Amino acid sequence: MMVQLMRAARLHAVGDKMVIEDVERPTAIGTDVVVAVKGCGMVPNLANVLANWESWYPQMPLPPRPAIFGLDPVGIVHEVGELVVNVKPGDRVYVNPGRSCGACHACASGAPQKCDFWTLNGYFGYNDNSLEMFRRYPYGGFCEYMRAPQSALVKLPDTVEFRQATRMGYLGTSFAAVKKLGSLAGKSLIINGATGTLGVGVALVALALGVSRIYAVARGTRLLERLKALAPDRIETFSNVEGSTAAWVKSSTAGRGADLMVDTLGAVASLDSFKDAMHGVKRGGRIVNIGGTAGELGVDVKWWMDEQMELIGSVWFTTAEGIELAEMIRHGALDISVLQPKSWPLAEINEAISGVAGGDGGFTSYLVEI
Repeated sequence: MMVQLMRAARLHAVGDKMVIEDVERPTAIGTDVVVAVKGCGMVPNLANVLANWESWYPQMPLPPRPAIFGLDPVGIVHEVGELVVNVKPGDRVYVNPGRSCGACHACASGAPQKCDFWTLNGYFGYNDNSLEMFRRYPYGGFCEYMRAPQSALVKLPDTVEFRQATRMGYLGTSFAAVKKLGSLAGKSLIINGATGTLGVGVALVALALGVSRIYAVARGTRLLERLKALAPDRIETFSNVEGSTAAWVKSSTAGRGADLMVDTLGAVASLDSFKDAMHGVKRGGRIVNIGGTAGELGVDVKWWMDEQMELIGSVWFTTAEGIELAEMIRHGALDISVLQPKSWPLAEINEAISGVAGGDGGFTSYLVEI
């Protein structure tokens, strides 16, 4: 049988540019499918990840090179394996890049992020077990066709164009974090890093799920004003360049503090901002972290105990949560029209990686169209 080829952008060595090459097209077997990729979301920080990840987090492996990256693929199911059910060629889908063993207690109980094999396909892994997942699923989204397990597919509403759907990864991460906060009815929420890609997602999801008030914190006032315009009566904004987030929130709540907080700061952000903001949360509050900030936080554990605070780490989201999110979008409960796509063709992948800019913060979705 003649081998069929496809175009793919591959990274041969960290620090090099990606190269567009012809590689073997995958085939669908078992419970796997092949998706004809129409677009793939671009991680805003991808240039830094490719250049610095192995020195930042040497214990968390990148895919073996040459590698096809691409975290947030969308497309059309091209073919299905002989054991696939409830998925057919022609289905429009988002491909959740989360990969896990599928057989352990964590996977069986719907918490694959707790699996020892948990890996973000087309991006990075969490330990050496991820190398096995990269071997089984070597295709990220920067190629024409990719193989993925049927359990990773989120069927897309017909009303959502592919360019919009490439934002599902960041929206899903925000959605999973907001769910961990519990009921939002009558509650107030601090979003630290509110104008970034994750922060805007948290704001949109929290508004859709009924939060009463958002205390949005970031540096730049221009993007904060744009965020406030989403719900002027429910969003208060503060530039932490001007002072303490905790002091501002306490002064806005008669000294009580906010009920909840989500921290969305990126990898190079200061932990001082995180620590300051969390002291704006009231006694018995809950704090969820979904940003990439790393390092020792230095928390007074006596304060933590006495105030009965909760700190929860939330990584990515499940396919089930992706389906829930898609249904919210389908029925108009969540409006993502405020997120404007900016795209490049696959042939310009290197221009895309270097061209991602933060001028519009989380209001712009960056992607490569295939």
